[in-house]
Amino acid sequence: MGSDGGAEEIQAVAKGESSSSQSSAAAGGNGNQNGIESIVIVHNVAKRHNVGTLARSATAFGAAEMVLVGRRDYNCFGSHGAACHLRFRHFPSLAQAREYLKEQRGADICGVEIREDAHPLIPQQSTPFRRSTAFLLGNEGTGLSPRECEFCDFFVYIPQYGPGTASLNVTVAASIVLHHFAAWACFPERARSGGKFLVADRTAARAPCPESVRSLVEERRLKRETQADLLELEDQGSKSTNLLHSIFHD
Repeated sequence: MGSDGGAEEIQAVAKGESSSSQSSAAAGGNGNQNGIESIVIVHNVAKRHNVGTLARSATAFGAAEMVLVGRRDYNCFGSHGAACHLRFRHFPSLAQAREYLKEQRGADICGVEIREDAHPLIPQQSTPFRRSTAFLLGNEGTGLSPRECEFCDFFVYIPQYGPGTASLNVTVAASIVLHHFAAWACFPERARSGGKFLVADRTAARAPCPESVRSLVEERRLKRETQADLLELEDQGSKSTNLLHSIFHD
């Protein structure tokens, strides 16, 4: 992969604005003043709790949004409050998600998958990134399906150097890819204090924080006992729950 003038231009613009956006990054928000964003696509992951851990990685590396496709019975437990700093959006199908990402977000769609035509994520080499990018990670067991691969514009993979495992956990893979993208896009580093990065104030318009989720769970449990028509918290046949129903953006 050779050097790319367009990519260099994007990075030059981003670096030029980096110093002015440092103060906004310290105060709150992800500070992506250059207009480039990363988005995480979740499509029928095998383990529902991975959404919460994915949200934690997504906000750590400056992602703006999580797009959930297909099933809605996810929860945000495991995010340690990080879900409060992300937008969530749901679409029934990949086609609808692609239309949104292309027409409203102007984003490329990148599949994270080990395949022959995938670009290796190596810091010393140029990357395939050109603009805002939505990342689709494969199912933990089977990877991306043929239909999911058709959904993507291009692919990247994470080179491995040890012999002990065939692939990475989906959250670990997401963390590496999102960090690589954030470095390419020159997202300003978050301010630090006391050996940790500063956490922004929680935004009411985004995901409910764990404390409010627990309150909601308890309220629904009590109302279920009186036969109220509310969401179930566990799968019961076709009745699936989703603690994220209330936070999806239309």
